[in-house]
Amino acid sequence: MILDKYLLRNPSVKRHIAKTITWRIVGTIDTMLIGWFITGNPMTGVKIGGVEVFTKMILYFFHERVWYKVNYGLPHRVALDKKEN
Repeated sequence: MILDKYLLRNPSVKRHIAKTITWRIVGTIDTMLIGWFITGNPMTGVKIGGVEVFTKMILYFFHERVWYKVNYGLPHRVALDKKEN
């Protein structure tokens, strides 16, 4: 499969994808409930949640990948980087 060959060969990518999906489920339910509460219409909440589930999943995945490359708050990575140089 193409995903296994190119994207999922790195375990951190698999983990970020799993975290992206589970977090998005929680976030989308929250958005649907807020949309329902604000508008009084449960279908409006479902529509809002249906749209944002995709956009926020993509944004979160790339956010995770950027943070994976940043050493901020990970002293063991900073120490390893200094040893390699």
